[in-house]
Amino acid sequence: MADAEYDVVIAGGGIAGLTAALQSARAGRRTRVLTGPALGGQLLSIERIDGYPGFPDGIPGYELCPMIQEQAAAEGAEFDSAAATGLVREDGWRVATDRGQVRGRTVIVATGTTSKTLGVSGEERLRGKGVSHCASCDGPLLRGRVVGVIGGGDSALQEALTLAQYAGRVIVLHRGAALSAQAAYCRRVRENPKIEVRFGTLVEEILGDGVLAGVRTRPAGGGPPSDLELAGLFVYVGLAPATAWLKGLVDLDASGRILADPAMRCRQPGLFAAGTVRSDSAGRAASAAGDGAMAAIAADRYLKDGAWPPGD
Repeated sequence: MADAEYDVVIAGGGIAGLTAALQSARAGRRTRVLTGPALGGQLLSIERIDGYPGFPDGIPGYELCPMIQEQAAAEGAEFDSAAATGLVREDGWRVATDRGQVRGRTVIVATGTTSKTLGVSGEERLRGKGVSHCASCDGPLLRGRVVGVIGGGDSALQEALTLAQYAGRVIVLHRGAALSAQAAYCRRVRENPKIEVRFGTLVEEILGDGVLAGVRTRPAGGGPPSDLELAGLFVYVGLAPATAWLKGLVDLDASGRILADPAMRCRQPGLFAAGTVRSDSAGRAASAAGDGAMAAIAADRYLKDGAWPPGD
């Protein structure tokens, strides 16, 4: 990739980055998006995004994200599947990628999050051999089977509902005493006869010799372990911000997310953060899109007046 300069370089191809690209290009700014290998980020595997304006029946993430990309490209935004790997402050910014370098007068960090792991025996060994993070990808292969979902948040319940379209039975294993997901997802799970939620359940080990056989669980309050036979296991125990590539350049909160003000501005002039990589993100698709739009507007203002914070 050539060492070219852009007005706005956006790191991340999820909904925040794509919306930022659309708004930046519409403002007439020369814009390049480093999407990484998977356009759409975490939303790529979501079968149904609920609560996004304009789609009362929900929309798959793998449909919504390409739609926004097409809009942004039509306005002049450029897209590259390279992934950002480093950032250096110069007269502007230099973004290192796995395929070269690109310069930006401003940079919007929208690299999102990655799925956390349980960290138990058997998890890495059986990844892709029955252990998965994508219900829409692997659910159709498990028709009529018994599958497990670990977690109690939005992602876990969304994927449990997707799996229920294929599996004969879905068992949600949650260490807590109550689900933390949105009320709408909790209601739909309670009403689905295929889904069972087991509260206060710890997963200690993932079992299988070459292919998943099940999990070993133990009551959170103490007691003997028991084995649960499963044909598939989907792990949704939280999300970790993708900020390691920034190498201490930006200020992070205790969870590793980037500190930014309400206009998405970081402490460093010309640097912005948007979406779930940002501290205090609401973690919703609609709010990520709003973050992306705000970051692009703030970058445009900075490029116009040169002050930091712009307009202050």
